[in-house]
Amino acid sequence: MNSSTQLQAPLLSTPIQPLRDGERGFTLVELVMVLAVMAVLVTFAVPSLRSLMDSSKLTAASNSLLSSMHLARSEAIKRGTRVVLCKTADGVVCAERGGWEQGWMVFHDINNNGERDGNEVVIQRIEPLAASLRLTGNSTVARYVSFISTGGTKLISGGFQAGTLTVCNHSASEARQIVLNAVGRPRVQRVSSTSCA
Repeated sequence: MNSSTQLQAPLLSTPIQPLRDGERGFTLVELVMVLAVMAVLVTFAVPSLRSLMDSSKLTAASNSLLSSMHLARSEAIKRGTRVVLCKTADGVVCAERGGWEQGWMVFHDINNNGERDGNEVVIQRIEPLAASLRLTGNSTVARYVSFISTGGTKLISGGFQAGTLTVCNHSASEARQIVLNAVGRPRVQRVSSTSCA
């Protein structure tokens, strides 16, 4: 075999060059100091981030209920009959107990009794809220909100219906209120919360 047909071995790696003067890596002490500074920054950032997330959950929940109220109101006007928004755990019947955080539905109340019967159409169903949230209404809106053909709200008994639903979070110092006036117009406002029952 002549020398011209021999294969030469490829270079597998580049030789390691020694560090030049002035070039160096991190020392262990420098690395520990950087990690300590990062830990302090994270300690201050996490509560702010949690507060932002809590506020975002409150806003999302209140906007979801507000949107359902607007839908129920517009459907009552469009259909020319009563449309009810009520809390429900199963999406089939209105709940007697518990808060609105278990979920709610909008339905066409053909017989004006404030209860969903088997032949009444469910227009919208909202799933339960996050476990940390509570959504409660004062006495007039504790169970349902009923819109009539004019877009106003009326109790099944015929009295006017106005009230406030409050969304709160166990870990937050603020809450949201959905305020419903007698002509059926809801609005959201931000309030401070001392407790979330």
